[in-house]
Amino acid sequence: MQIRSVSKHFGHTHVLKNVSLDIQPGEFLSLVGSSGCGKSTLLRIIAGLEQQDSGTISIGNKSVDELPPNERNVAMVFQNYALYPHMTVAQNIALPLEMARLSWLQRLPVLGSLIPSQRKIKSTIEQEVADMCHSLQLHDLLKRKPAQLSGGQKQRVALARAMIRHPAVFLMDEPLSNLDAKLRVHLRNELVDLHTRLQVTFVDVTHDQSEAMTMSDRIAVMDGGKILQIDTPKTLYDQPNSVKVAEFIGTPTINLFQLTTSDSQSLYWGKTQLPQHVTGPGAEWLALRPEHLVIAATRMSACDVQSTAKIDRLEDHGSEILVHLRIEGFDHKTFTSRLSSHDMSQSFKAGESIAVGFNLKSALLFDGQKQRLTAP
Repeated sequence: MQIRSVSKHFGHTHVLKNVSLDIQPGEFLSLVGSSGCGKSTLLRIIAGLEQQDSGTISIGNKSVDELPPNERNVAMVFQNYALYPHMTVAQNIALPLEMARLSWLQRLPVLGSLIPSQRKIKSTIEQEVADMCHSLQLHDLLKRKPAQLSGGQKQRVALARAMIRHPAVFLMDEPLSNLDAKLRVHLRNELVDLHTRLQVTFVDVTHDQSEAMTMSDRIAVMDGGKILQIDTPKTLYDQPNSVKVAEFIGTPTINLFQLTTSDSQSLYWGKTQLPQHVTGPGAEWLALRPEHLVIAATRMSACDVQSTAKIDRLEDHGSEILVHLRIEGFDHKTFTSRLSSHDMSQSFKAGESIAVGFNLKSALLFDGQKQRLTAP
C-alpha cells in the first residue's frame, strides 16, 4: 500500500499534513500517537470512509481514491464492535458474504429461498462462517446474539466478520481499548497468530504503545498530523529521532534531563560535569531509559557519570521494582529507575539517600529543538 502526500482539513483544523507512507504486503503496521494526532482519520481515508483533500492512496499498485469502501478490498474493525444486535453471531459474520454474493432478490426472507441458486450460495457461506468461527474459537456461540456475549467475544465476532471477506488490507481502529487488561493480552496474542497464519496486511490504530510494541513489524509515531518516525519497535525504543518519540515509546516513560552550561561552556548533568568529547556540540537534553538509570551498588562500577539522589517512593511489580528518585540538581522533578530481579539483592527504602549514575553509552542526547544528536 502506498500513501502519498495525503492532507485533510476539518474546517480550519489541519488534521493530516502531507502524510506519505509505504506499507509492505503482509506487514503488521501500527499507527500510534496521542488523541487528535490524525491516526484514525488516516485509517478512515484508507478505508474510504473519509475523502482526503489532497494526495493519493494505492492498494496493490492500484489507486483507490475514486473507489467506494466496498470496492477497495479492505476490512475494518471498529472500537465499538458495530455488531447488529438483532442478528446472531453466525448472521453477523455471514452478512458481508451475503451482501457480496447474493442479489437483492435472493436476500429477500421468503422469495429468496425459492430461487434455486440461493440455497447453494448460502450453504457455501455457512461453511465458511463455521471455518472462521472455529479458528477464532466462536463455534459454540453461533446462535447467540451480541447482548449475550462478553467484550472479548464481541471483539472476536467483529474480527471474524472482517476477516471472512479475505481482504487485501485489514484495518483496526483501537480494537482492544474496551477490554480489560488480561483479555487485551490474550487478544494481542490471537491477533499476532491470526496475522502469521493469514499473511494479510494489518494496519492497527492505537494509543497504547505497549500494544503496538508487542504486535507490530513496524510502528509509525504520529503527532500533529505528521509522521515523526517509522521503524521497528526496537529501533524506536533504542534510537528515537526526537524527544516526542522517545517519550511516547516505552513504559515507564523515558527520563528527560535538561543539561546546564557553565561559564567555561562545560555541560552539567545536575551538578556533575559531563565529558565534552562524549556529549559533543549542541547538546541541551539528555534522556535515559529507566533500566539505564542505575542505583544498584552491584552495577555502579560500570557508570562513568555519578551523582546522589533520594528515593521518593517505590513500586513493586514482583518481577521488577520501579524506584522514583529526586536527583541532586533536579530537585523539583522525579525520575524512574527500573530494577530487575537481578538487582533486588539490595533493599531500598523511601527517603533513603543513595548513589545514582549511568553509562554514557546508554544516554540519548538531543539539541535545543529536542531532535536527537548522533554520537560524535
